[in-house]
Amino acid sequence: MNRAAVAEPRLMPDAGLLSAGLALLLVGLIAISSASIEYAEVKHGSTWFHATRHLIYLAVALLAALAVYRVPSAFWEASGWVWLFLALVLLILVLIPGVGREVNGSQRWLPLGPFTLQPSEFAKLAMIIYLAGYMVRREHEVRHEWQGFLKPMAVLFAATLLLMVEPDFGATVIVAGSAFGMLFLAGVKLGHFLLVLAGALGALLVLVVSEPYRVARLTAYTDPWADPYNTGFQLTQSLIAFGRGEWFGLGLGNSIQKLFYLPEAHTDFVFSIWAEETGFIGVVALIALYVALIGRVLWVGRAASLANYPFGAYVCYGVALVYSGQAFVNMGVSSGLLPTKGLTLPFVSYGGTSLIVCCVMLSIVMRIDRELRMQGGRP
Repeated sequence: MNRAAVAEPRLMPDAGLLSAGLALLLVGLIAISSASIEYAEVKHGSTWFHATRHLIYLAVALLAALAVYRVPSAFWEASGWVWLFLALVLLILVLIPGVGREVNGSQRWLPLGPFTLQPSEFAKLAMIIYLAGYMVRREHEVRHEWQGFLKPMAVLFAATLLLMVEPDFGATVIVAGSAFGMLFLAGVKLGHFLLVLAGALGALLVLVVSEPYRVARLTAYTDPWADPYNTGFQLTQSLIAFGRGEWFGLGLGNSIQKLFYLPEAHTDFVFSIWAEETGFIGVVALIALYVALIGRVLWVGRAASLANYPFGAYVCYGVALVYSGQAFVNMGVSSGLLPTKGLTLPFVSYGGTSLIVCCVMLSIVMRIDRELRMQGGRP
C-alpha cells in the first residue's frame, strides 16, 4: 500500500479509540486527584500538588499525541532502529552515577529540571516500532530461519539486561512479553519460539530467586496475612481497600486507605483507591474501558493485516500487548492475583513519562487507522 499521500483528506480520528482513550484519561485525572490529596498536603504543603502536575503531564501528552498523529506511519517504519538506539542510550545513561536518579533502591529516572524521564517507558515504544519494522524487512528469515528469530532476541536481551540492572523487573516483563507476542503473531516457527520462550522463562525464574526481596514478595503474595505489618503490608492494605468498596464504593474522595495506610496510593496502587471509592461497579466499568480500547486496537491491527499492511498490524498488536499486559499486572497485583510489583496502570496512574508514551502509542494506532481509511483498507 502507498501511504505517501500528497494531499490528505480531512478524516476524524476513530471514535472508538478516541472515546475510550479520553475516558481512561478522565478516570486517571479523577483517581489521582482523589488518591493524592492527603499525601500532597503533608509532603508538599499543597493539596492539589500531584493533580496540578498530572494536568501538566496530560497537556504535554495530548500535544505530543496530536503531533505524532500528523506523522505518516512510514516515518516510524523507516526510523525504527533510530528510536531503539536512542532507547538503549537512555537506558545506559540512567545507570551512570550522578546522571540517573535513585529512588527506593532503583535507578530508573533521568532528572530534567523539575521533571524526570523514565527511559524504561520509552523503551517499550521503541521496541514495538523497531520489531514491527524488522519483521516486515526480514519476514522470510523470521518465519523460516533461526537467525531471523535470534537477531531480535539479541536486541531484546540487551534491553532487558539494562532494565534489570536498574532494576525494573516490571518493565522487563512487559518489554519481553510484548516482544515475544509480536514475534509469535509474525509467524515464527513454533519450535523456535517454544525453545527460546522456555529459556526466557528459566532466566526469569533465576532472576526471581537471585534477589531476596523478590523471593520475599513472592512468599508474601501467597499468604500476605501471615506477615501483615512487614512483607505483606502493601498487599493487605490494598485488599482492605477492595473490601471497603463493596458494590458501590465509599464515594469519590472518601477513601480511608489513602490516608497513609496504603503506600503508593496515587501511583502503582491507584486502582485500589478507585475500587474503594467506586466499588465493584466502578472496577467493572474501568475494566470495560480497557477491554473496549484494547479490542479496538486489535481490530485496527486485523484491518491492517487484511489490507496487506503488516507494519501497521504489528504495531497495533504490540501496543495492545503493552496495554493489556500492564493493565493485567497492575490490577492483578492490586487485587492479590499476582506478586507485588511496581507497574503503572496505563492512562490512569500518576507518572509523566508513562502517560506521554501511552498517548503517543494510541496516536500512532489512530494514524494507522486513518491511513487505512484513506486507502480504503477499512470502512
